[in-house]
Formats: sequence, structure tokens, C-alpha cells
Amino acid sequence: MKTIGLLGGMSWESTVSYYRALNEGVKAALGGLHSAKLCLYSVDFAEIERLQHAGDWAATAEILSHAARRVEAGGADFLLIGTNTMHKVAPQIAEAISIPLLHIADATAQRLANDGIRRVGLLGTRFTMEQDFYKGRIAEDFGIEVLVPHAEQRDLVHEVIYTELCLGEVKEVSRQRYLEIIQSLRERGAEAVILGCTEIALLVEQRHTEVPLYDTTAIHAEEAVRWALEE
Repeated sequence: MKTIGLLGGMSWESTVSYYRALNEGVKAALGGLHSAKLCLYSVDFAEIERLQHAGDWAATAEILSHAARRVEAGGADFLLIGTNTMHKVAPQIAEAISIPLLHIADATAQRLANDGIRRVGLLGTRFTMEQDFYKGRIAEDFGIEVLVPHAEQRDLVHEVIYTELCLGEVKEVSRQRYLEIIQSLRERGAEAVILGCTEIALLVEQRHTEVPLYDTTAIHAEEAVRWALEE
């Protein structure tokens, strides 16, 4: 079994989901008392969040590249960045290490492509929904059209992530508003919706809607388990 490297803490609420999913995936595959071999570096999210909203992505890349090198030194065979948004600096992180980087957008887009999805809605932070590092990669590399919510809806989705979900707060009123946005994406032609922030699955689950949902945390973790166990 390979050792999975994970950059976490962005936020730690979703890192808990990663840790559980990775260990449950290995246990399901191997049975018994098996669990994932894992090297985790968890950052202080307050520092990262401040730099995100200041637009200082170079500083975030420096912090995470330093963390990634420490994960590699700890024995990881490949790396996950446990957040969608910080894949904005994935190229810089990948350059800082010699082990492979399992990109969350690639894992998600491959699942969409396998399922025949050609037009998908995207929920995430404002950075993920509005900038091209994520949706552009899915469109260009996999030929899948990506729809994002309207401006006011994007503001709501972003605000709930940072002021509620990253603090471990799950509110029914926010769930209902997210479900309305998901439905509006469906009405605009989305065949499915990407939960493109690792905290969103804490709020919205498949049982809440008939619109197919693609939970990036779960998909990323499942692909990591496959990488860890392949010969």
C-alpha cells in the first residue's frame, strides 16, 4: 500500500471527512483492521483565508509548497490538496515536490465523463466559481461545459462556506437556499452539480435533491484509495 499525503486544515471540518473517507475506503477494499497509510499536514486556515481574500495567492503557494515538501519528507508517495479553492496554486505546489499530485478537478471531471455528463453546474467559493483554474480545466481537458450560479447566488454560496460551514455550522435555512440554487442550475440545463468546495457536502447530500450531485471530497478520496492500492 502506498502512503497518501494530504494537505489539510482548509478547513479542518472537511479534512475530517477526508480522513474518514480514506480510511473507510481502504477498509472496504482490504477488510479486517486495514486502514490508510497517511501523512497529513494541517495548516492554520485563518492565515490562508486572510491571504485568499487579500488576493495574495503567491503567499498561499509558498505556505502550501513548504507544507507539501514536509509531507513528501514524511514518506508520502503522492499528494492530495484537501480543498478545491487552493488548487488555484496546484501548479506551484506540484513544482515544489517530486511526488505526483492527484488533482481534485481531474478526479471529478473523469467521473463526470465516465457517467456521460456533458454540462454540469458548479458550487464552490467565489474564487472557484468565478476564476478559470478549476472550471477551465474541466472544460478544456474534458470537454464538459460548466455553469455557475448568478452573481447574487454566488455571493450566498461563498458566504455560507466561510461564515457557517468552515465553522462547523449547518443551518437548515442555508440548505434550502443551496437547494434552490441547485434547482436553478438544473433549469438552466445542468445535468448534474459539482459540490466544488469540500465543506458543501456537510450541508447538502444526495438525499436532499433529485439532481445528481458530485461530492468532490468523496471522489477525490476514492481516487486516492485507488492510487494507494494499485500495483
